[in-house]
Amino acid sequence: MSFAALPLATDLGPGEAEVLALALETKDTIVVLDDALARQVAESLRLPLTGTLSLLLDAKRHSLIPAVGPLLEQLGALGFRLAAHTRMAVLKLAGERGGP
Repeated sequence: MSFAALPLATDLGPGEAEVLALALETKDTIVVLDDALARQVAESLRLPLTGTLSLLLDAKRHSLIPAVGPLLEQLGALGFRLAAHTRMAVLKLAGERGGP
């Protein structure tokens, strides 16, 4: 898929489409995407990508944030959907307790 074909991926949200379009115009970029379809499109475009949870784990690993759990709570309050088992796995990787 080329930049010209990006508008044809009509199931992408406007935010995801913008991220992908900008990444195609910018050298040495890593896209941050959580949406499965957007990640699939990024992979087909051979764009390096990561997700929000990986960024949080990296930030804790590098002592940029003290804990991942409170940020997961804030993300949840903003509508970020996260399966309970995924939340537990991320907290375990972060060396934090699983919560309630």
